[in-house]
Amino acid sequence: MIRKTLEIEEITHKEEEFQVGLIKIKNQGNLLDSNMTTKKEINIAINGIFGKMGSTVFSAANNQEDIITIAGIDPVIEKINNKFSVPVYVDIEQMSKVSKPDVMIDFTNGKVAAKSISQALSKGIHVVSGSTGLSDKEYSALEKDSINNNVGFISAPNFAIGAILLMHLSGIASEYFEYADLIESHHEMKIDSPSGTAISILESMTKDKTGDFKSNKAEIEDEIKNTRGGNYKNINVHSARMPGRVARHEVVFGALGQTLTLIHDSINRESFMPGVMLCVRKVKDFSGQGVIFGLDKVLGLGKNEH
Repeated sequence: MIRKTLEIEEITHKEEEFQVGLIKIKNQGNLLDSNMTTKKEINIAINGIFGKMGSTVFSAANNQEDIITIAGIDPVIEKINNKFSVPVYVDIEQMSKVSKPDVMIDFTNGKVAAKSISQALSKGIHVVSGSTGLSDKEYSALEKDSINNNVGFISAPNFAIGAILLMHLSGIASEYFEYADLIESHHEMKIDSPSGTAISILESMTKDKTGDFKSNKAEIEDEIKNTRGGNYKNINVHSARMPGRVARHEVVFGALGQTLTLIHDSINRESFMPGVMLCVRKVKDFSGQGVIFGLDKVLGLGKNEH
């Protein structure tokens, strides 16, 4: 912020019996006009703080003026020492006895996320979650938790702005092609496949398309099974899990004499942080509206469907 001083000059209005003060702003200091207000601080807790994404969120939040981490949640705290400058609790129940954050950021996995998110929503805590692999039944229950407790819940498989644009552009391009493949690759620790982002891309590609994609079936049985990948509405889907990757999504469209390839690479986990911080600031605006699926809804790029 450019520092500014306020130089107040009292000027007497000759035709009136009162005086008015005119404020002239010069680029010399750092006083705020009485009409300017600072942002309200948002206190957060990070669920899965010892994970790679949780640790990255902690570092990113420390660089925000208006977002303050007051707690971490991770059951592994019972086995290892706390390396963070905030208290870390085994679960939300333990944390809630000591403090209540405004927002819980959740980066765990589909095996444990639903329970933690439900507990947070039930306690009036807004939730921003990047966990994937939850079932439709679990999402239905969390939808009710958000509505009944009048709190916001954003669930996004990917917080990278570029990935959201890839999803949006793939939906547009789908109308003009009959063949498509999707290839996604992630780090070796990701347990679900295809990725939640891949599923969202597939849904974007098919929901408004006139007609169906075509799939080129092999006439001869493949010697190695499943080399054509999985199949979603005639789109071949390929997943890879290996060291060296963070997240990569590639959509290839094919037509006579041409292909169109759209690729998004997350080189590191910092690529997700602007989207996460945006959702932390926006989640309260969605209070009582159920589950908001995807960063694209927060950005105003799509309808809330799942």
